[in-house]
Amino acid sequence: MSVVITIDGPAASGKSSIARLVAKRLGYIFVGTGNMYRAFTWAVLHRGMDPDDAAAVIADLPSIVFECPILDGQTHVRLDGHDLAADQLNSDAVNAAVSLIARIPEVRARLVADQRALIRLGSLVMEGRDIGSVVFPDSPYKIYIDASEEVRATRRRAQGQTDNLAERDRMDKARQSSPLVIPDGATIIDNSAITLEEAVNQVLDALRSKKLPDLSAGTANDPNTTAAPPH
Repeated sequence: MSVVITIDGPAASGKSSIARLVAKRLGYIFVGTGNMYRAFTWAVLHRGMDPDDAAAVIADLPSIVFECPILDGQTHVRLDGHDLAADQLNSDAVNAAVSLIARIPEVRARLVADQRALIRLGSLVMEGRDIGSVVFPDSPYKIYIDASEEVRATRRRAQGQTDNLAERDRMDKARQSSPLVIPDGATIIDNSAITLEEAVNQVLDALRSKKLPDLSAGTANDPNTTAAPPH
């Protein structure tokens, strides 16, 4: 049976970098769900819609078609048949609007279904903000990565991004649909003052303690697969 490791945490906590390396060590597929929300946000902005107009976003939702091709062991985002570059997904405009899009229940419902469908591809390391609490709440392999707001803001500036982390945190934690929480049973790792390698090792140690099967063997996932969500 396929295994899902859930890795949640706030923006700029380092969860994506950690999850990507954990997946590589285990031979699992890395799924960065944040890029799925960013792709929707980019589509909304590209179509000239107001991201704060939930009714307009919901009306346009069925026409937004995306795929999740798997390349080199991780998912990428393809929207309306076109690959989206990192600078598009991480632009200041997307950073400012993504929490507005992510709080819309209809958007979250669709993406949660799409994310759950990816389990058919094999064992996953999936990171986001509601993976252990909503997407795969029954997984016994839950990790929550945290870091101080000061450290996270410094990392954001080093990436050349200017989004307001305090406001994003407030919106992510206060939204009615799937708010950012520490999932029940999750191991909490503070990533404020440790290296990436140390963080990865702490995650692997936590997974060993949770009896993750075949920890050293990995899986036989095909690292170059093209998969489309059900929508």
